[in-house]
Amino acid sequence: MRFFPYRRHFRDLSEQELIALAISSEEDDARIYRNYAEQMRAEFPATARVFEGMAEEEDDHRRRLIGLHEDRFGATIPLIRREHVAGFYARRPVWLVQNLGIDRIRSEAAAMERDAERFYLAAAARSTDAATRKLLGDLAAAEAGHQAAAQSLEDTHLDDTTRDSEDDKARRQFILTWVQPGLAGLMDGSVSTLAPIFATAFATQDTWTTFLVGLAASVGAGISMGFTEAASDDGELSGRGSPVKRGFASGIMTTVGGLGHALPYLITDFWTATTIAILVVFIELWAIAWIQNRFMETPFFRAAFQVVLGGALVFAAGVLIGSG
Repeated sequence: MRFFPYRRHFRDLSEQELIALAISSEEDDARIYRNYAEQMRAEFPATARVFEGMAEEEDDHRRRLIGLHEDRFGATIPLIRREHVAGFYARRPVWLVQNLGIDRIRSEAAAMERDAERFYLAAAARSTDAATRKLLGDLAAAEAGHQAAAQSLEDTHLDDTTRDSEDDKARRQFILTWVQPGLAGLMDGSVSTLAPIFATAFATQDTWTTFLVGLAASVGAGISMGFTEAASDDGELSGRGSPVKRGFASGIMTTVGGLGHALPYLITDFWTATTIAILVVFIELWAIAWIQNRFMETPFFRAAFQVVLGGALVFAAGVLIGSG
């Protein structure tokens, strides 16, 4: 049974189609590397030069393959791409990788070369035709050569000082764009919703009403924090990155922080729900302290004291108001 009736199987490809497939794959990879280089150019110029060099290597292999095709089969190259062949390695769209950081892009590029080499080696091992085996073996060697060339390019353009500088810049950008807004949102959602949720809980002792109040407070605070963060700074002068990314980070984490101790009130028993909610609050506050210590280099016990003390005061205010 064929699960991909619209795709060809590798074993059904002719030698001409194999060369055409290799040509289109090399062309695609060169375009991916150039996209990476363009994205890196402004902030990480040394890494951009590495990707430009890798794209040039792919272009050279593509030209050699085209020359081979012209010698054996003529100038008309069949249209066949990796998505036309069942089981052929896939490439992730650039937009799925571009926001994941410089280390992820570097590792993605390395995986691209390894995938291609493994595929051609496995294909060569299954081939019984001498010419086809030689062709696939040459392609596997070319992919291995890409990896060596990539390492040589990195050695040329990325010395230890440059790599450390780019890594530090990438980490700082990640903190400014994602961690700081997300942490502010988590703190706001976890602490500011304590008073209305627990005031409602102790005033009504109705778990459903408490959950609805907590849900409304969390979602409302998330929307407010998200728009406030996005509108407060366009990131051009401060270097804090996209306002949309920061807005989403802040808004989502604000909502998550509030929902953490609102969701237990889906439990119908009041004291069971309240006990679990208090436990969740404790976990949230310690998580905030850990994030501050891990990414903001705030001493852990000082961060814990500040967060736990503030949270305890807001919690106490909510309980007192609700019990009054």
